[in-house]
Formats: sequence, structure tokens, C-alpha cells
Amino acid sequence: MVPHTHWDREWHLPFQRFRIRLVDALDALLADLQRDPEFRHFLLDGQMAAVDDYLAVRPAQEGVLRALAADGRVAMGPWYTQPDEFLVSPETLIRDLQVGLARATELGNPMEIGYLPDMFGHVAQMPQIFRLVGFDHAVVFRGVPAVCTARTGFWWESPDGSRVRAEYLPSGYGNGAGTPEDAERLVERIASWEADNTERLGDGPLLWMNGGDHQAHQPFLPDVVAKANAEAGDRYHLEITSLAAHLSRAPTAGLPAWRGELRSSARANLLMNVASNRVDVKQAAARVANLLERVTEPLHAALLPPELWPAALLDEAWRLVLLNAAHDSICACSADEVVEAVLHRYAEARQIAEGLAERALALVGASLSDHGTVVVNTSARSRGGVVELVRPGAEPEPGEQLVGIEPARVLLHRILGPGVGVIVERELDVHPDVRQIEYVDAEDGAFEVVLHAAPGAARTAPEPVVATVREALAGDPLREVRIYLVREPARRVLVAVDAVPGLGWARPRPAAAAPATVDGWMMENGLVSVTADAATGTFSLDGAAGLGRLVDDGDAGDTYNWCPPDIDRVVDGAEAVQIDVVERGPARAVIRIRVRATWPNHVDDATGERVGAVPVIVTTSVELRAGERFVRVCVTFDNHCLDHRLRAWFPLPEPAEHSVAECAFATVERGLVPESGPTEAGIPTYPSRRFVRAGGLTIAHEGLHEYELVDVRDGGAHALALTLLRATRFLSRGPMATRPLPAGPVIELHGSQVQGPHELRYAVAVGDVDPYAMAEDAFVPLLVATGAALGTLPMEHRALDVSGAEVSAVLVRDGALHVRAFNPSRRPARLRIAGHTGDVVDLRDRVIRLFDGELDLRPWQIVTVRLHRGKVTSAR
Repeated sequence: MVPHTHWDREWHLPFQRFRIRLVDALDALLADLQRDPEFRHFLLDGQMAAVDDYLAVRPAQEGVLRALAADGRVAMGPWYTQPDEFLVSPETLIRDLQVGLARATELGNPMEIGYLPDMFGHVAQMPQIFRLVGFDHAVVFRGVPAVCTARTGFWWESPDGSRVRAEYLPSGYGNGAGTPEDAERLVERIASWEADNTERLGDGPLLWMNGGDHQAHQPFLPDVVAKANAEAGDRYHLEITSLAAHLSRAPTAGLPAWRGELRSSARANLLMNVASNRVDVKQAAARVANLLERVTEPLHAALLPPELWPAALLDEAWRLVLLNAAHDSICACSADEVVEAVLHRYAEARQIAEGLAERALALVGASLSDHGTVVVNTSARSRGGVVELVRPGAEPEPGEQLVGIEPARVLLHRILGPGVGVIVERELDVHPDVRQIEYVDAEDGAFEVVLHAAPGAARTAPEPVVATVREALAGDPLREVRIYLVREPARRVLVAVDAVPGLGWARPRPAAAAPATVDGWMMENGLVSVTADAATGTFSLDGAAGLGRLVDDGDAGDTYNWCPPDIDRVVDGAEAVQIDVVERGPARAVIRIRVRATWPNHVDDATGERVGAVPVIVTTSVELRAGERFVRVCVTFDNHCLDHRLRAWFPLPEPAEHSVAECAFATVERGLVPESGPTEAGIPTYPSRRFVRAGGLTIAHEGLHEYELVDVRDGGAHALALTLLRATRFLSRGPMATRPLPAGPVIELHGSQVQGPHELRYAVAVGDVDPYAMAEDAFVPLLVATGAALGTLPMEHRALDVSGAEVSAVLVRDGALHVRAFNPSRRPARLRIAGHTGDVVDLRDRVIRLFDGELDLRPWQIVTVRLHRGKVTSAR
């Protein structure tokens, strides 16, 4: 018997409402654990966020928790929050474990088990991640295929061959919830459960999980256990214990094995369509992951001195991301107030990441030995692309694409007199190239300060300016003051630049790529051609036609599962199409396709029919850049319809029997038909992390995780559907065709209908492309810094040369530079970090072997290298 609680931090109630219940529950639990030594153990749900949430209100109880943990009476960790494994980034999974284990270690001994009691399926590489923190065991419930549920134990293997023993919970984490206080009834209930599960229980001890969602402990448990042991005789012996103790005695011989992800509905609800609800949450998560992991952290770790690592601010950004990683949070199967809080936390994390990145770019500029612009590449691989530059003069040069003109005279401030001196000083700091200051008594009575600036000019000291302004205001302290900046006119231009060193920078050099051009409704760049279709509102790419066709159907489901209405009206096609050329190159060409259609308004509760009529205009902007083998797409529209799902369909260049999608640290191959079960239909929609491939087509996306192979005939799929938006009314609801029972409280929501404007981005390629490079090029921009001639670094520089594997993270951890990489293929690879030595470490920074600059990787292997260099101190 393992007493526990499953504590969703936020779900159908917001966090603070649940925390009140948490504080009451843990107050009573800790008191009873201290009072009754026979209540030998309690599992705090395997996540440390609940512990921190409690201690924030009851800090004096930390000593009690420490003492109970030291005695093995309380199990804490290993997670910080129990994440959804498919909707957060691979790095988020690792940071979640690292932060959870570190926090649990601070308070005692962490639970050394990969506890996965309620996540909605499990990624293929989770066994390898668990082995990299030293775990031998996992505990799972959802997603286990039927072939593995004949026993409660099975060997779970990652694609690289790493494996853990997985304990399957055949009735979930609450088979012992609400244990009866009467010993005879308890024995009867255990016997009934054993009879229902006889075939899979084997010879080992039975696991009785005494707890459930937001359930407090049952203080009478030791007493009823003692009475039940007397009542049961030789039939049962009941023991209050820990998961670790149970698993130490669990059988290992003759167990089935499973390699790869766990995404079956055979025995438990997988709840697969959480991937497509609340697209705004999924987009926010994808954008923050890109910013933190692929821009802000590598900017600071690789390109700046180690003492400038902003540890405290990055820790705060990651704390917000980890709170959102909890499965009910990122999955958005929660109350509207909860989702608002999730979006707010993502916004704060983004603000930190953006602010730190901007500051880091300024510091890069300050470190350069010369004036001028450099293009900064935070990716590990060398790459070129299109960047926006500001150059003097108004006329674009060959190869430049004019975006706009910076005006020569700009009004900076319009204010009343008091405090104007401080503002003038600040403007001189912001514009240190001011060479002349002019004072003007305007005709309307205002006093004007005109700052004349030019590149390279000496800065004027602010004090005479302040004194002059004060003198001008002496007779009228409330006189209006206007501050202008006058400079040379400048042009903002797009330029296709040549390759920039990975984790480095270089002056912008024109790329050798052919320009992007437009001829009628066709764009081409020497690598691919794209044509818009005025009849259908779709586009073709290298002859593959009909791409991006908008198909809108009904959704009578909830935030967990899509369900077709009883009587659907599917809108497939356009009533009218308008095509415009927005940009003609040479760096970027854009064609805009406007589709007018009429969608049904909602699903009628009484008839189950999709009814009503709402006119809608969907704009698809198709963009082709010089030097790129893929096309970028942005779909915008204002959603005023309810209970529906909008998907973009892509006919495949060739029929496909399977898809290949990115998940954490690997790609996963999936067939056309998923495994169903009695409690959930196996809907063939699947998640992809950043990209999916099928039938010669690759789609990379920004938070549009859900896809399905459709138009299945003659043994293969002939199209891929990408879910752009799914609008539904209920958190959960009762019987429906795809799931006979509710998955949570039946609550009607407004936010899950995702009303209002949407901007959805993806990229498409036909033929053989590197999908990792494509996803990075499409959604991780090259940056621009301005040299200030204050440092010693050259105008072309590669700070860290990493090759041979995909780089997942470049960061500073515990005072040292870490590079995490993985082999993304089924073939061996060799990781190289030129000019560096270090240690290969596990995810707890324990040394595995020395690193001498190169390392052989087995297929799909994840590796972390701690490089040898000076200690890093935190810059707060």
C-alpha cells in the first residue's frame, strides 16, 4: 500500500484555490505522520512544485519535512511538475527533472523513480532520460500498448537501447483510493480487484495506490491495515510502504519488452487531442522554448564572458516555464482562469528571454574591435539567411530589398518642463554620437532641443544642455519642451547574407543565392518554385499542387478529445479567392491568398447538428526567401465560429503508409491506425514537436502540434492534415462517440472556443531536406549587432565549434559551460567540439568519461559535455 495524493497544481480550479486545499491537506498529513509512527510512508506525487507551494505558506514546516524525508517517511521528487512529454520542449523535460531532483535533494533524499502516473502518453526517449539521471524504474499508466499489459511489469526501451523496468498501473494511480475503514470490506475490495486483474498480476506483490486527484491522506490507514492483516490470515499481508520498496521486490524475469513511445488507448484514455486545443497556449510555449534555448542561453553561454551569465533571471524564466509544463497546464484542459495564468507566465518568461537577448546583443557589439554591423548566429551550425539591416542613405543598392526609410527628424519627447533635464541626459546616453545641440523657441511657445547626430561624432556633455533648458524655463516652469533627433536618413533593407559561423558572428556578406522573384502568381528562387492557385486558394510547391487547402469541420468534443457532430457540415473549399503580390524580392517574395468562405456557427445541443452561417476571410501569406528550399506560410483570420476544427490539408507527392515526427531527442515513425480501447477511440491524430514528414513532404511549425494522415485509400494515405485551430465548449463532457466517459469535470468554458484573431505559422518543403535545419531556419532568426569599437574581438568570430550532432542546449550550469547534443539518426555519429576538452556527464553532472574533443555516439544517443574552462560566477 502506497499512500499518496495526485496534486494537479491547477486544473478545473485555479492554483490559489487548490493551494488552500493543499495547505490544509499537508498540515493534517505532517501532524499525523509525526503522531503515528505506524503511518510509515506518504508519496507527495513525485513533483516538488506542490512542496514549494506549501512551504511558501508554511515555511516553519520545512524542518518537519526534512526530518520525515530523512527517515524515509515522505517521498519527494523527482519532477518539479509532472509534464506533458509531447507538448513541451525536450530541454524542458530535462530541466524539469534537474530542478525537481535538486530541490528534493535540498530537503532530503529524492525518490529515484521515473514516476509518470497521469501524463497523456510517453515519449520514446524517456527511458534514456531516466537512465541519464540514474533511474532503473519507471511507473506508467496511460499509453501502454495491449501487448505490454498482460503483466504489470515490462522492459521499456529507448531508440538508443537504454531501458528501464516499467511498472504498469492497470487501474491507474487510484486503485486504492478511498480505502474503506472497515477491515473486512478492505479485504473484499482487494480480492475483487485481484480477481479483475489476475492474468496480469503475476507472482509479485500487489500494488495498492491509496490516493487520487487532490485527495488527502486517510489517517486511519495503519489501524485498518493491522485489522485487515488479522482478518486476512494467510490470504494477504498488507504493508504500508514506498514505491521504491515495492519496485525493489518486483519480478524482472520473463517480462515483455517495448521499444519506443507509449501512445495506445488500449487500457486507458490517452486524451490525444489536448495537442490541438487552445492553440494560443501551444504557440506561446513554442516561442518561449525557441527564445530561451536557441537564442538567449547560447548568446550568453557561448558568445559572452562567463561572468556575465544571468543565472537568477534565467532561473526565474525557467521556473515559469516549468510551472506551465504541468500536464493540465500546457495541455490547457483546464478552467479559463488557469489558461489565463499559463499565458501570463509564458509572457513573463518571454519578456525575460527577450530582454536578456537584447542586452546580450548590445554586449556582443561592445566587445567588437571595430564599428559596423555583424550578423549573429546562435545556432551551432553555420547558416545564412535573410536579415534586416539599417544602412545610411535612402536608395537601396543591388541585392537589397527596401523595407522602409528612417526619417531624418524624429520627435523623441513632448513634455512639460520639470524633469526635462533628466530626459535629455538619457537621450544623450542612448544616442552617444550627438555632435551638435540646437535650441529653438518655437512659434507656438514651446522650447525645442534639437539633437544633431552623425556616426562617429564626439558626444556632447549633458550639463550645458540641462543648464540651458533650465534657463529657458525660468520664467515659465510649465512651458512645453520638445526634444528632436536629427540624423542622416537611413534605409531599412532586407539582405540575403552568406553563411555565418555557428555560435558566432560575421560581417554581412551578400549570399551567392539566386534572388527570389515573382512572375504573375509564381515565385521562384533558383531552388524551388511556388505558384498560387486562384481557383482553389491553395498553392503548389515544385509541382506538388493543392497545398494548404482549408478544411473546416465540426467538433462536439471537449478539450481532451475531438468528436464529430452527429450531423456535420464540412466546409472544404472557397467561395471566392483573391490573390495579391505583397513583396517581389529580391530577398523575400510574398504572395497573399485571401479565401472567402461560410462556416457553420455552432453545434446544436438538441439535434447534434452543425448549424448557422458565419462569413469568414482566411488570409494565407506564402513567403519565399532567397537561398531557402522551403516556403514559409502564415495563416491569419478572425475566429467567430464555435465548436469546430480548422485544418490545412497537403496532398502528398507520393502515398504514405507512415509518418515520421519529431519528439523529444528523436523522430518517431507512426502508422495509419492507432490502437483503440474500450474507453477511447484510437483517433489517428498525433503530435509532432517541430516537424513531421510523410510521402516526400516536410512541414515544420510553431506550436501547431497535431497532424493526421488522411485520404487513406489503397493501403496508403494521400494527404496530411495539420490542425490550425480547434474550438470547443467544454473542459470535459459526458458520453460522446470518441470517448464514452468524462475525462474530468463537465464544465462549460469560453476561452477554449479561441475567439478572436489568430496568426498561425508553418513551413513546407517537398523532397529531401534536413528537417532539423529547416525548423531552425524557419523559426530561429539570425540576429544583428552593432560594433562599438570598445573591445578586442574580431568582426568575424566563432566562439564554439560544435559539429556531428544536433545541439539541444548550450548553457552554464554549476559554474561550467555545458553542451548537450544528440544523434538524430539510426546511424552512428561523431560529436566534435573543436579545441575543447572536458567531461561527459550525466544529467546530475556526475562524470561518465573524459572528453578529448571527439566522442562516438550510438544511434539516437543523448550526451552532455561539461567543458573545461574557468569557473563561472552569476551575474544577477
